[in-house]
Amino acid sequence: MRKDLERIARAARRLNPDSASVALIAMTDPERLPDPYAALAALPPGSALIWRAYDETPLYETARRLTVAARGKGCILIVAGSPRLAGRLGIVGIHLPERDIARRRNIAAHVLVTAACHSERAVIEAARAGADAVLISPVLPTESHPGGKVLGIARLARLAALAGALGMPAYALGGITDEIHIRRLRGTGIAGVAGISLLLP
Repeated sequence: MRKDLERIARAARRLNPDSASVALIAMTDPERLPDPYAALAALPPGSALIWRAYDETPLYETARRLTVAARGKGCILIVAGSPRLAGRLGIVGIHLPERDIARRRNIAAHVLVTAACHSERAVIEAARAGADAVLISPVLPTESHPGGKVLGIARLARLAALAGALGMPAYALGGITDEIHIRRLRGTGIAGVAGISLLLP
Protein backbone atom coordinates (compact mmCIF):
# COMPACT_ATOMS: atom_id res chain seq x y z
CA MET A 1 0.00 0.00 0.00
CA ARG A 2 2.52 2.56 -1.19
CA LYS A 3 0.14 5.03 -2.85
CA ASP A 4 -0.25 8.52 -1.46
CA LEU A 5 -3.83 8.14 -0.28
CA GLU A 6 -3.94 11.65 1.15
CA ARG A 7 -3.35 12.99 -2.35
CA ILE A 8 -5.88 10.59 -3.85
CA ALA A 9 -8.44 11.65 -1.23
CA ARG A 10 -7.83 15.32 -2.09
CA ALA A 11 -8.36 14.53 -5.78
CA ALA A 12 -11.60 12.74 -4.91
CA ARG A 13 -12.83 15.71 -2.85
CA ARG A 14 -12.22 18.03 -5.82
CA LEU A 15 -14.81 16.03 -7.80
CA ASN A 16 -17.55 17.67 -5.75
CA PRO A 17 -16.09 20.30 -3.42
CA ASP A 18 -19.54 21.41 -2.24
CA SER A 19 -20.46 17.94 -1.00
CA ALA A 20 -20.31 17.18 2.71
CA SER A 21 -20.11 13.45 1.98
CA VAL A 22 -17.08 11.22 2.37
CA ALA A 23 -14.99 11.42 -0.82
CA LEU A 24 -12.94 8.21 -0.58
CA ILE A 25 -14.35 4.74 0.14
CA ALA A 26 -12.02 1.74 0.19
CA MET A 27 -13.26 -1.83 -0.09
CA THR A 28 -11.71 -5.07 1.06
CA ASP A 29 -11.58 -8.12 -1.19
CA PRO A 30 -11.12 -11.76 -0.12
CA GLU A 31 -8.24 -12.25 -2.57
CA ARG A 32 -6.80 -8.87 -3.55
CA LEU A 33 -7.15 -6.98 -0.26
CA PRO A 34 -8.24 -9.41 2.47
CA ASP A 35 -6.87 -7.62 5.58
CA PRO A 36 -9.36 -5.00 6.81
CA TYR A 37 -6.95 -3.78 9.48
CA ALA A 38 -4.25 -2.97 6.90
CA ALA A 39 -6.83 -1.29 4.66
CA LEU A 40 -8.12 0.85 7.49
CA ALA A 41 -4.61 1.78 8.62
CA ALA A 42 -3.79 3.04 5.11
CA LEU A 43 -6.81 5.34 4.87
CA PRO A 44 -6.61 9.05 5.66
CA PRO A 45 -9.03 10.42 8.28
CA GLY A 46 -12.45 11.24 6.92
CA SER A 47 -12.54 8.21 4.62
CA ALA A 48 -14.71 5.10 4.81
CA LEU A 49 -13.95 1.39 4.63
CA ILE A 50 -16.41 -1.17 3.31
CA TRP A 51 -15.42 -4.45 4.94
CA ARG A 52 -16.76 -7.29 2.85
CA ALA A 53 -17.31 -9.64 5.75
CA TYR A 54 -19.28 -12.37 4.01
CA ASP A 55 -17.11 -15.29 5.18
CA GLU A 56 -15.17 -13.76 8.04
CA THR A 57 -14.69 -15.75 11.29
CA PRO A 58 -14.89 -14.77 14.07
CA LEU A 59 -17.17 -12.10 12.66
CA TYR A 60 -18.25 -10.28 15.78
CA GLU A 61 -14.83 -9.93 17.37
CA THR A 62 -13.32 -8.59 14.16
CA ALA A 63 -16.21 -6.18 13.70
CA ARG A 64 -15.88 -4.93 17.27
CA ARG A 65 -12.14 -4.27 16.91
CA LEU A 66 -12.54 -2.62 13.51
CA THR A 67 -15.30 -0.36 14.83
CA VAL A 68 -13.04 0.89 17.61
CA ALA A 69 -10.10 1.35 15.23
CA ALA A 70 -12.20 3.25 12.68
CA ARG A 71 -13.58 5.62 15.30
CA GLY A 72 -10.08 6.18 16.62
CA LYS A 73 -8.80 7.51 13.32
CA GLY A 74 -11.92 9.38 12.26
CA CYS A 75 -13.05 6.95 9.57
CA ILE A 76 -16.37 5.24 8.93
CA LEU A 77 -16.67 1.44 9.00
CA ILE A 78 -19.32 0.00 6.71
CA VAL A 79 -19.95 -3.73 6.80
CA ALA A 80 -21.10 -5.56 3.67
CA GLY A 81 -23.25 -8.63 3.93
CA SER A 82 -24.02 -8.60 7.66
CA PRO A 83 -26.93 -6.29 8.57
CA ARG A 84 -27.39 -8.17 11.85
CA LEU A 85 -24.15 -6.65 13.14
CA ALA A 86 -25.51 -3.12 13.21
CA GLY A 87 -27.76 -3.46 16.24
CA ARG A 88 -25.38 -5.53 18.34
CA LEU A 89 -22.18 -3.57 17.80
CA GLY A 90 -23.31 -0.10 16.90
CA ILE A 91 -21.87 -0.37 13.40
CA VAL A 92 -22.15 2.97 11.64
CA GLY A 93 -22.93 1.60 8.19
CA ILE A 94 -24.12 -1.37 6.16
CA HIS A 95 -23.44 -1.98 2.45
CA LEU A 96 -25.98 -3.93 0.42
CA PRO A 97 -25.40 -5.63 -2.93
CA GLU A 98 -27.93 -4.71 -5.60
CA ARG A 99 -29.93 -7.91 -5.10
CA ASP A 100 -30.48 -7.05 -1.42
CA ILE A 101 -31.47 -3.39 -1.68
CA ALA A 102 -34.96 -4.12 -0.36
CA ARG A 103 -33.37 -5.30 2.92
CA ARG A 104 -32.74 -1.65 3.78
CA ARG A 105 -36.26 -1.55 5.21
CA ASN A 106 -35.18 -4.07 7.87
CA ILE A 107 -32.22 -1.99 9.07
CA ALA A 108 -32.58 0.68 11.74
CA ALA A 109 -33.06 4.18 10.35
CA HIS A 110 -30.01 5.58 12.16
CA VAL A 111 -27.65 3.15 10.38
CA LEU A 112 -25.95 4.51 7.25
CA VAL A 113 -26.81 2.29 4.28
CA THR A 114 -24.99 2.24 0.96
CA ALA A 115 -26.18 0.16 -1.98
CA ALA A 116 -24.46 -1.18 -5.07
CA CYS A 117 -26.24 -0.10 -8.26
CA HIS A 118 -25.60 -1.12 -11.86
CA SER A 119 -28.62 0.46 -13.56
CA GLU A 120 -31.25 3.19 -13.45
CA ARG A 121 -33.75 0.72 -12.05
CA ALA A 122 -31.44 -0.13 -9.16
CA VAL A 123 -30.85 3.54 -8.33
CA ILE A 124 -34.61 4.14 -8.19
CA GLU A 125 -35.09 1.03 -6.04
CA ALA A 126 -32.36 2.20 -3.67
CA ALA A 127 -34.07 5.56 -3.26
CA ARG A 128 -37.43 3.93 -2.60
CA ALA A 129 -35.86 1.66 0.00
CA GLY A 130 -34.27 4.61 1.79
CA ALA A 131 -30.59 4.05 0.99
CA ASP A 132 -28.30 6.90 2.02
CA ALA A 133 -25.83 6.61 -0.89
CA VAL A 134 -25.19 4.46 -3.95
CA LEU A 135 -22.03 2.95 -5.41
CA ILE A 136 -22.37 2.89 -9.19
CA SER A 137 -20.37 0.19 -10.93
CA PRO A 138 -18.50 -0.96 -12.86
CA VAL A 139 -17.48 2.38 -14.31
CA LEU A 140 -14.19 1.33 -15.96
CA PRO A 141 -12.61 -2.07 -16.75
CA THR A 142 -11.74 -3.74 -13.47
CA GLU A 143 -9.57 -6.61 -12.29
CA SER A 144 -12.43 -7.84 -10.14
CA HIS A 145 -14.46 -8.67 -13.27
CA PRO A 146 -11.99 -8.96 -16.16
CA GLY A 147 -13.65 -8.71 -19.55
CA GLY A 148 -16.96 -7.67 -18.02
CA LYS A 149 -19.25 -5.00 -19.41
CA VAL A 150 -18.63 -1.50 -18.05
CA LEU A 151 -20.94 1.49 -17.71
CA GLY A 152 -18.54 4.15 -18.94
CA ILE A 153 -18.27 7.73 -17.82
CA ALA A 154 -21.26 9.12 -19.72
CA ARG A 155 -23.64 6.60 -18.19
CA LEU A 156 -22.06 7.14 -14.77
CA ALA A 157 -22.94 10.83 -15.10
CA ARG A 158 -26.55 9.97 -15.95
CA LEU A 159 -26.89 7.59 -13.02
CA ALA A 160 -25.23 10.08 -10.67
CA ALA A 161 -27.65 12.79 -11.81
CA LEU A 162 -30.57 10.44 -11.18
CA ALA A 163 -29.26 9.56 -7.72
CA GLY A 164 -28.75 13.23 -6.91
CA ALA A 165 -32.28 14.07 -8.01
CA LEU A 166 -33.49 11.35 -5.64
CA GLY A 167 -31.46 12.75 -2.75
CA MET A 168 -28.57 10.27 -2.68
CA PRO A 169 -24.85 10.96 -3.23
CA ALA A 170 -23.31 8.64 -5.82
CA TYR A 171 -19.84 7.09 -5.85
CA ALA A 172 -17.95 5.70 -8.82
CA LEU A 173 -16.71 2.13 -8.35
CA GLY A 174 -14.74 -0.13 -10.65
CA GLY A 175 -11.39 0.31 -12.36
CA ILE A 176 -10.44 3.49 -10.50
CA THR A 177 -6.83 3.01 -9.49
CA ASP A 178 -5.22 6.46 -9.34
CA GLU A 179 -5.55 10.22 -9.74
CA ILE A 180 -5.58 9.98 -13.54
CA HIS A 181 -8.79 7.96 -13.40
CA ILE A 182 -10.24 10.34 -10.83
CA ARG A 183 -9.58 13.35 -13.05
CA ARG A 184 -11.50 11.63 -15.86
CA LEU A 185 -14.55 11.62 -13.60
CA ARG A 186 -14.74 15.39 -13.20
CA GLY A 187 -18.07 16.81 -14.20
CA THR A 188 -20.00 13.59 -13.58
CA GLY A 189 -21.62 14.88 -10.38
CA ILE A 190 -20.35 12.09 -8.16
CA ALA A 191 -19.59 12.70 -4.49
CA GLY A 192 -16.42 10.61 -4.58
CA VAL A 193 -14.83 7.32 -5.55
CA ALA A 194 -14.78 3.80 -4.16
CA GLY A 195 -12.61 0.81 -4.88
CA ILE A 196 -10.13 -1.89 -4.01
CA SER A 197 -7.29 -0.93 -6.36
CA LEU A 198 -7.06 2.53 -4.81
CA LEU A 199 -5.22 0.91 -1.90
CA LEU A 200 -3.05 -1.46 -3.92
CA PRO A 201 0.51 -0.65 -5.04
